[in-house]
Amino acid sequence: MVSSEKLKILSFGAGAIGTYIGGSLALAGHEVVFVDQEVVVENLKQTGLTLDLRLDKRRGEKGIFNIKDPAVSFESSLDAALARGPFDVSLFALKSFDTASALEGIRGMAAKIPPVLCLQNGVDNELTIASVLGANRVIYGTITSAVGRQAVGNSVLEKLRGMGVSAGHPMSERLVSALDGALLDARLYPTAADMKWSKMLTNLVANASSAILDMSAGEIFSHPGLFHMEMRMLKETLAVMSAQGIHVIDLPKTPVRSLAMGTRLPAFISRPLMKKAIGGGRGGKMPSFHIDLHAGRGKSEVDYLNGAVVRAGEKLGIPTPVNKSLTDTLLALTRGQQSMDTYSRKPEKLLELIPG
Repeated sequence: MVSSEKLKILSFGAGAIGTYIGGSLALAGHEVVFVDQEVVVENLKQTGLTLDLRLDKRRGEKGIFNIKDPAVSFESSLDAALARGPFDVSLFALKSFDTASALEGIRGMAAKIPPVLCLQNGVDNELTIASVLGANRVIYGTITSAVGRQAVGNSVLEKLRGMGVSAGHPMSERLVSALDGALLDARLYPTAADMKWSKMLTNLVANASSAILDMSAGEIFSHPGLFHMEMRMLKETLAVMSAQGIHVIDLPKTPVRSLAMGTRLPAFISRPLMKKAIGGGRGGKMPSFHIDLHAGRGKSEVDYLNGAVVRAGEKLGIPTPVNKSLTDTLLALTRGQQSMDTYSRKPEKLLELIPG
């Protein structure tokens, strides 16, 4: 169902995902206003957005698009951005560790903010946003396409999969129609929790361990002990999901149910399959926790993913020792409380931390 209705969209940030989604919507004729830091905005006013979409053959022979005013516009203050409204919807695709600070800047203007489509990883961001804007102003979303960032406002599509939007909000169907019309392959999902937790399940695999050990997903799944640790971590997460009545569902071109099923198969069957699926799915690229840690950002989303599993497990009385060990260890490295070489390429040292 593709509609010709054009939307006016406010995008918080011009990171990899914001640029890809907002830029794609602009290419489809929707009006998009980005709000970001002054130094970023000054750059973008000169260069515009650059989208490398050559992977999507539907885009034609060109595949690389430069998008400038008036198709997109940029503002360094929320006041100035909102003055360009009214908006139909806003995009929120920041890193989870930036949610709190972003909301502080929004709080005083909450009544003016349009409904927010939250595309962040993790399962708690929507509730945090709702605490400021109200539950009726938040739309749960997810993106399974892999997008890289070449520079400010410069995104490259690395793996085309799609997007998910939760049903039930007055804007949900209009959003799916607009996103699908922008070749973003959007689907409507009836249960937000199923969608968000299933996406998080895919984010957890060989993510924290890769950052801690400075090893690729393929290397992690090649090591018997690390493979067993990863399976335990996934089983803990699945137990927490089950206790909450949350179901594992497949997402756009992402067979999450097969991933969950892999935890129940004998290791000699599941290990080579998982190594191929996870390693191949990332195309040799290191996962996000590794990128954040080794870029020296001093922040990690691990507390919003593995940590979210731990907190839910504590409330439900379900032990989550692997998720807790991975969370605590990666946070210690991120905060400089342990040296980066403490566990670098030392699987046995990490495994010694895991109870049981």
